[in-house]
Amino acid sequence: MPGTTTALRVDVEEDLLPLSALLHQRGVAHRIFEEGGRQVLEVQGGEQQARQVAALYQAWRRGEVRIELSGQGAPGVVRPGSGLRLRSAPVTVLLVALSLVGFLLVYFQAPLTWLGQFTFTPFEVVQGKLQFEPMGGQYWRLLTPAFLHFGWLHIVFNSLWLWELGSKVERVMGSVNMLLLFMVIALVSNTSQFVFGGPGLFGGMSGVVYGLLGFSWVGPLLQPRWLIQPAPAIMLFMVGWLVVCMVGLVEVLGFGAIANAAHLGGLLCGGLLGAAFGLLSRLTKEQA
Repeated sequence: MPGTTTALRVDVEEDLLPLSALLHQRGVAHRIFEEGGRQVLEVQGGEQQARQVAALYQAWRRGEVRIELSGQGAPGVVRPGSGLRLRSAPVTVLLVALSLVGFLLVYFQAPLTWLGQFTFTPFEVVQGKLQFEPMGGQYWRLLTPAFLHFGWLHIVFNSLWLWELGSKVERVMGSVNMLLLFMVIALVSNTSQFVFGGPGLFGGMSGVVYGLLGFSWVGPLLQPRWLIQPAPAIMLFMVGWLVVCMVGLVEVLGFGAIANAAHLGGLLCGGLLGAAFGLLSRLTKEQA
C-alpha cells in the first residue's frame, strides 16, 4: 500500500489475526507481512494512526482490550506460513537434519570407525568388547554425541521437541545466539553424562531439548516480551518424564538406558542461560 507507516514489528510467532480483524472493523487500512524474521504491521493515515494502533496493540496485550473472532476472521491478512517458519529458524532446521544423519548412521549400521568419530570418547573393539580411549585434542566430541540417535522413538521424540522449542527460541534470540545456545547446552549435557555415567556409547539431542525447555521457561520470567514460555501442561509432562527416567522406571519397562545426567545437566544449564539472557535483555530494553 502506498503511503503507509510502520506501526508494529513483532515476533513471527505472534498471532496478529485478532488485532487485524479489529482494525478492519474500525476501517483502518493496513497490511501485515514478514521482513527480516519479524512481522511488520503497516497502516495508512500517517504517524498518528500508527501510534494509535501501537497503543491499541499494547492495551490488547495487557488484557485491557478483548478481541473475539467469529467465522474466518478478517480478509486479506497475510499470516506466516510453514515456509516462513522454516526460513526463520535455519539453525534449528540444521540441527534436526544433522540429528537425522546421526540416526541413519546408527540405523544402517555404518562402520564403527565412522560412528566412533562422533562419540564422546574414541573407542576400539578388542576381542568383541569396546575399549574406550582418552579424548585427546578431539574437542568436537564435546558436541557431536547430540546428533547420534539409537532408535525411531529416540529420533522422532527429539526432533519434534527440538523443532517445537528451538524454532521459537531462535526467532526470539536470532540464529547466531541459537547456535551458541546449542553449543553451550550440548557441551554441558554431554560432559555431565560422561562425568556421572563414565565412558560409554551415549547420544541424542534430548539434553539440548531439556536445555531449551529450561531456557524457554526461565527466560520469559525475566523478559515478558519473549512469548516462548511453554504451557504448564508441557512443563509438567517433560519434568515428569525426567523424574520417571531418573528413578529407573523407563529402563525397567525395557526402553533401554537413559542419559539422565545429560537431561538434568541440560535443563539446569538452559535455565541459567535463560535467566542470564532474559535479565540482560530486560536491562538493555529499559535503558534504551
